[in-house]
Amino acid sequence: MKQKAYAAAGVDIDLGNRVKGTLPALLASTHRREVLGKVGGFGGLFALDVKRFRQPVLVSSVDGVGTKLKIAFALNRHDTIGEDLVNHCVNDIAVLGAEPLFFLDYLGTGKLEPHVFTEVIRGFVRGCRFNNCALIGGETAQMPGFYQAGEYDVSGTIVGVVEKSRMLNGQKTVRKGDRVLGIASSGLHTNGYSLARKILFENMKFKPDTHVPELDGTVGEALLKVHVSYGPLVQALLKKFNRTGKPPAIKALAHITGGGFVDNIPRTLPPKCDVMIHKGSWDVPPLFQILASDDSVAEAELYEVFNMGIGMTVTVSEDAADDVFRFIRAARMKVWEIGSVVRGTGVCRVE
Repeated sequence: MKQKAYAAAGVDIDLGNRVKGTLPALLASTHRREVLGKVGGFGGLFALDVKRFRQPVLVSSVDGVGTKLKIAFALNRHDTIGEDLVNHCVNDIAVLGAEPLFFLDYLGTGKLEPHVFTEVIRGFVRGCRFNNCALIGGETAQMPGFYQAGEYDVSGTIVGVVEKSRMLNGQKTVRKGDRVLGIASSGLHTNGYSLARKILFENMKFKPDTHVPELDGTVGEALLKVHVSYGPLVQALLKKFNRTGKPPAIKALAHITGGGFVDNIPRTLPPKCDVMIHKGSWDVPPLFQILASDDSVAEAELYEVFNMGIGMTVTVSEDAADDVFRFIRAARMKVWEIGSVVRGTGVCRVE
């Protein structure tokens, strides 16, 4: 049979359809009762249960995983990338108090490789299932000549919901004397990879498969550790400590992503408050210690680029801080008291 002209040009619709035919079975475990229709329509359908809320506010976010993809390409390992992306997006809306409802993905590539596609989608599924978030659709684009051979890009959009009266707004609630807790990250998460790759691979001459004893594995394995989702923990914290009709104990949350402490924590502050972060108050993981050992980067910049082992901060009222701390520990997540709110001008200082 003569090859179709479009396939000869690099876009194999038949292959795409065969690969996408596996999606319903993969996505079934992420199903929520609010989902309508089937995957593959022109749009995903989700019937929000408005009876659960007095004033529901939809919260959305879109993101990618940046040059972490370069590590996946180098190791030919694609099973973590989708989970990274879902968890990153969940955390971005969790800081407002929102629970995730549904997620849509985008994957663009020059040539569709079925096994790569399946690994990435399985990662999306794991992330959505863990976060009780329905994967209701997406787009897979074959664009020959647009990407380097063997490479692709992914992005995702998440939509969640929060009761308006329970939405977190640190600019209105944070006060001098509040305490700041830091919850452990698993590694770089999905930010700072361009600088990390330059330090590790150019300056230090490591390879992705270089075994480093301090990392308990290879450099590539350390860089591919899955971005932690704090979503379920956040919902449990808010249910426990932010009771309707009472002043919130959990004042604000900051997802420590691109921009590190310096850019992310100020988003949660009123204009006359600063957060003082105390270096040495938590255990900095070995990966960040290795990155910090390279003298091409000033120490201050490390806290502007990397999370340095803290994936999310929790600003909490002084009288509830110990109880919140114990609750997070009981959830088997590492947490430290890393700072406090002081008078200032709305910035984060790391000292």
